[in-house]
Amino acid sequence: MSKGSSKNVYMPSVEEMEMELRSYNYQKSFGRVLRNVIVTIIVVAALAVIIAMTLLPVLQVDGMSMSNTLMRDDIVIAISHTDCKTNDVVAFYYDNNILIKRVIATSGQWVDIDADGRVYVDGNKLEEPYVAEYAFGDCDIALPYQVPDGRYFVMGDHRATSIDSRNTAVGCVADEMIIGRVALRLWPFESLGQVK
Repeated sequence: MSKGSSKNVYMPSVEEMEMELRSYNYQKSFGRVLRNVIVTIIVVAALAVIIAMTLLPVLQVDGMSMSNTLMRDDIVIAISHTDCKTNDVVAFYYDNNILIKRVIATSGQWVDIDADGRVYVDGNKLEEPYVAEYAFGDCDIALPYQVPDGRYFVMGDHRATSIDSRNTAVGCVADEMIIGRVALRLWPFESLGQVK
C-alpha cells in the first residue's frame, strides 16, 4: 500500500442493513407493545378493585352464624345495596367488622319470637326452610319488637349461636350500614351458585 492510500472500510450490504433496520423496528415495536400491555393490566386491575369494593364486594365468611346456608371460609359476592326485603341475606358493617345475616323484618314491622325460637312477623309465623334448628338464642329485647324506621331486623340462620338483632349489642341494622345483598357463592367451587 502506498503512503497516501486510505484504509479499507467495511460497507454492509443492503440485505444486512435491511435486517438491522427490521431488528431495530421490532425492538422499538416490542417496547411499545410491552408498555401498552403493562398499562392495560394496571388499568384493568384498578377497575376490578373499584368494582369489587363498590359494586360487587367480595367477602369471606368468618363465623358459623349463617350455617348451613353459608359456612366458614365461603367466599361470596354481594350486590351493592339495593332495597333489602325479608329473607334477603345481607352484609353490613358492625363495630369495624362485616357481618352477614338474613333480613327478618323491615321498618315498622313487628317481630315476635316464641320460647322455641319460632319467629313471627306482624303476627304471621315465618316459613324458614333455611333454619336447621330453632333456638330462642341470645335475646335481650322486649318482645314483640317494632323495627324502627330506616332499619332492618336481622338474624343468623344458626339461631343458637348467632348474635343479631335479638340482642341490643347489635340491634337493628341502619340502612346506611348495609353493604349489599349476598347473591352468589364463589367458593368452594362445588357449592358455586346463588345464595338463598
